[in-house]
Order: sequence, then structure tokens, then C-alpha cells
Amino acid sequence: MTNAVSDTEPALRADARRNRERILASARAAFAESGDVVQIDDVARHAGVGVGTVYRHFPTKQALLAELVRQTFRLFTGRAREALEADAEPFALIEGLLRRIGETAAGDAGVQYALASSDGQAWTEAQAEQDELIAVVAELIERARRAGTIRPDVEATDIGMLICGVVSAMGPRPGFDWRRHLDLVIDTLRAR
Repeated sequence: MTNAVSDTEPALRADARRNRERILASARAAFAESGDVVQIDDVARHAGVGVGTVYRHFPTKQALLAELVRQTFRLFTGRAREALEADAEPFALIEGLLRRIGETAAGDAGVQYALASSDGQAWTEAQAEQDELIAVVAELIERARRAGTIRPDVEATDIGMLICGVVSAMGPRPGFDWRRHLDLVIDTLRAR
């Protein structure tokens, strides 16, 4: 995951930035492992910082969850921009983006948690990042629509909902194959 400082975050000293990154990495791992029962104390202990340090960066557990969701959207937006800049068949770019997002989520239980388990407030607090991702995906869809390779009724928000569905198939559930689920999702997006 990228740990770039967003436009809304103040510039931090190097040691504070490192602490913040450790806190976020620890929170990602803790929430992925234990879900909403994670306490700030758990995150602080895992990050090797004091509880006060966590609270200076994230005044509530909800603020910490919201930042994890924002980071996930920023990561996926970066990948979507790379697809937008590539010179290839438009549907193939969308398919490649979906597969990269799937592989990223499969390899990071924290991303899975951010997409599948966070409550609505965390998503609301990450609205700007979500809107940016939707806008970039909409550009990719429009290219594929002009090429006639994507169903004409597909919207960018559909892609987000479908990815959340694929992510929900990840994890230790026997008989659930998220890659097969993703193949089926991609096939439903193709123009017939």
C-alpha cells in the first residue's frame, strides 16, 4: 500500500511520518486478523508506539479505519490511472485493472477488510478518494464503450460493487474461488 501523504494531511517530521506509517501497517494487519474488536491499544502495541502516539495521529478508531479505506482507494486509483495511460484495447485495460486489484486484495487481508468489512462511516469519510477512483474508472469505461467492447449499461459504480463482491469471496472459505468469481464478473461486463 502506498503511504503517501494526502493533500489534507499536514506535513510531518520524519519520525512522526514513520510512526504514522507503522501505525497504519499495524492497524491494517490487526483489523484483517481480528475485525472490529481491535482496540487502539492493540494497534499501538503492535506498532511499537505509545497509545498517545496513535491518538495524536488518529483521534478515534473510526478515524483510523477511514484512513485505511482512503489508502485502499488511493492505491486503486493509482492503478486505474496507470491503466488509463496505457495504450491497449480498452476492455483489456479494465480487465487487467480488475485482476490487479483482485491480486492486491488477495495478498493483503487489510485491503480485504477495508473493502468488505468497514462500516459506512469510514466509506463516507473517504468519499473524495472514492469519487476520484470512480471518475478514473468512468474514463476507462467510456473508452471501452466507444470501442464497443463493454456492455453499454455498465457504470463505474458497478465496477466498485463487483470488486467488493469478489473481495467477499476471498479468505478461508472452503469452495470459494475468488479468481473464478472474478472471471465470471469480467465475462458479465463484456459486450455481446
